[in-house]
Amino acid sequence: MRLNFPLRVLLTLLGAWAAAQLCVWWKTPLPWMLGPLIATSLASMGGAPTASWGLGRNAAQWTIGAALGLYFTPAVTALVAGMWWAIALGIVSALWLGWLFGAGLYRFHAPRMPHLPASQLRATSYFAGAIGAASEMTLLSERENARTDLVAASHSLRLVIVTLLIPFALQWSGLHGVGEPALVRVVHAPGLALLALGTGIGAWVMLRLKRANPWFLGALLVSMGLTMLDLRLSAVPQAMMNAAQLFIGVSLGVRFRRDFLRTAPLWLGTVAVGTLVLMALCAVLAAALAWATGLPWVTMVLGTAPGGITEMAITAKVLQLGVPVVTAFQVCRLMAVLLLVEPLYRRLYKARPG
Repeated sequence: MRLNFPLRVLLTLLGAWAAAQLCVWWKTPLPWMLGPLIATSLASMGGAPTASWGLGRNAAQWTIGAALGLYFTPAVTALVAGMWWAIALGIVSALWLGWLFGAGLYRFHAPRMPHLPASQLRATSYFAGAIGAASEMTLLSERENARTDLVAASHSLRLVIVTLLIPFALQWSGLHGVGEPALVRVVHAPGLALLALGTGIGAWVMLRLKRANPWFLGALLVSMGLTMLDLRLSAVPQAMMNAAQLFIGVSLGVRFRRDFLRTAPLWLGTVAVGTLVLMALCAVLAAALAWATGLPWVTMVLGTAPGGITEMAITAKVLQLGVPVVTAFQVCRLMAVLLLVEPLYRRLYKARPG
């Protein structure tokens, strides 16, 4: 029997909520995001009719962006601004590591995928390796006639690997960072309504401008601006943060359908191995930046990790690992990658033969 979409969404959310409760009881890291992510992924690959509500994910990103902006007090903003050189180095490193990952995919698969034209495999490998938002990289790759299914699958797999491994590794290692307390800890209903209105307008503007991650970045920028001006409106209720993490976990989990692992298994295997290598290289970069800046290594790990901005920011907030620094690194990297990845591809592979 085929279920209608609202019922599929409801059943998926109920299963995700049960998984989150189980993870809370087990005391796993990020229970409200990782529990739904794992449960929904397994159910989807098992053939269950899972579904994610797009408006729910948008509201989740809006909520998280508003909450993270509350950490950017004037003092913390000055600290982050003084690290511009480290953020720039992180951007350059991300572009280079993404190119290196893509080049490795191309060299390995070129003799094993002769049915693909060399130019198509080159574009597919390049955009699959780029450290950027999955949806945006897939759209950019489509312009270059790449295999968008392989690009999307690569980013989905890499995001889930990073999102799962880093929180568990940090919890098991016992390492801690320096977590800046949010400016506002008390929830004020009128202030929360004003915060929601302002951040909602910011998200709407970013949406109209067709920017990447508009619900997250628009809310984040408005919340940051208010906090930098020392305007104390309200904290974001913990229940809203938990619900936001649940929706994000579900939206990641539904990407893994029954036929996911049957889609070019060798390609996905190399992406998985390459992701582990990429994480190791980012950890080395994080150690160098930690030594140069004096900040905890775990904070730099989240700032340079090849994961999604929302997922890494949530990890930093829940584990109290330097939210503003992680957010600044991830946001600046995302913007730079979206602006530079396509021009660099054309410069590297279209400006000259071969």
